[in-house]
Amino acid sequence: MSALTVRKDACEFDLLSLGALVHRLDPGIIPFRKARSLDVHVSGGEYNVAANLSECFGLKTAVATAMVKYGIGELVQGRVREMGVTPFYRWFDHDGVRGPNIATVYSDRGQGVRPPVVFYNRANEAGAMLKVGDFDWNSMFARGVRWFHSGGIFASLSTTTSDLILEGMQAAKKSGAIVSFDLNYRAKLWSSVGGEKRAHEVLRKIASSVDCLIGNEEDLQKGLGIAGPEVAAGKSQLDPDTFFQMIERVVGQFSNIKMVATTLREVHSTNRHSWGAVLWLDGKRYVSPTCELDVIDRIGGGDGFAAGLIYCLILGRTPEEALRLGWAHGAFLTTFPGDVSMARLEEIEQFAKGGSARVQR
Repeated sequence: MSALTVRKDACEFDLLSLGALVHRLDPGIIPFRKARSLDVHVSGGEYNVAANLSECFGLKTAVATAMVKYGIGELVQGRVREMGVTPFYRWFDHDGVRGPNIATVYSDRGQGVRPPVVFYNRANEAGAMLKVGDFDWNSMFARGVRWFHSGGIFASLSTTTSDLILEGMQAAKKSGAIVSFDLNYRAKLWSSVGGEKRAHEVLRKIASSVDCLIGNEEDLQKGLGIAGPEVAAGKSQLDPDTFFQMIERVVGQFSNIKMVATTLREVHSTNRHSWGAVLWLDGKRYVSPTCELDVIDRIGGGDGFAAGLIYCLILGRTPEEALRLGWAHGAFLTTFPGDVSMARLEEIEQFAKGGSARVQR
């Protein structure tokens, strides 16, 4: 039996996430310098998990976040409602000129040998202004919450957001909720607030309070400062041994961590990836199958994996099922434009069990 004890009593929310909402502008395969039109996706690493769990998996989810009273804020609110996520907003007034703002992420999709390019405008971002005391955690957790989730993107935004994450985690643990954290290390975000040194300081403090950690090899090395093992030249990036060696080092330093998981991705071109995933739970190792992805939009695949994994763990399904469903849902996310799920649970279950892409009649 897993040491992760998920509440089975009546709860209003299966998962509550804490993070910043953003709107992502997407010109498709056209580089921004040549773009004439843009799609708008509502996103946020932490929010995406709640949205996926609601839309695809039918769980009851919520998000604690910043919201701004202006047109972009209204657009974002509409998308959050569409995904069935209950919002807990800390409201900000827009001054009509400078903000505060809902952050903008610019991300083209690349094509073939041309990689995707991501850059940001997070100036005067409302999410970065969130601080300890902005949310009534006691009231929120009194409703019953099984799982609390946050991530490294939100932690990187300011000196106050990491303290808010810790405050939320403390309230979650007090209420009996499982606490998970996706390291989601982004060099461009951390470079403006102190780089890797600052990331290590912040993320190691947070890691000491979590039950479940999600992060790839780069996240563990650059986010937590965990030394990586020597990798033989030419060794596949899908080989799980390297990651499991790093996990042993992580849990050796953070004995509170009961679960570590990540996706494994080998990029052959922008649109062709080999895809796998691994799970370490209570000292046992689990490895997913590997599949070949024809990628439409790679943004959100990791959040899709996390959602499928968490769904199964909340329902008490086996670690093998949890890993495979997370792997399958993350794979499906890359076949849709945008950051959140358009999949149906039946499709994910079928693929996780070995289904194919043959036409369904």
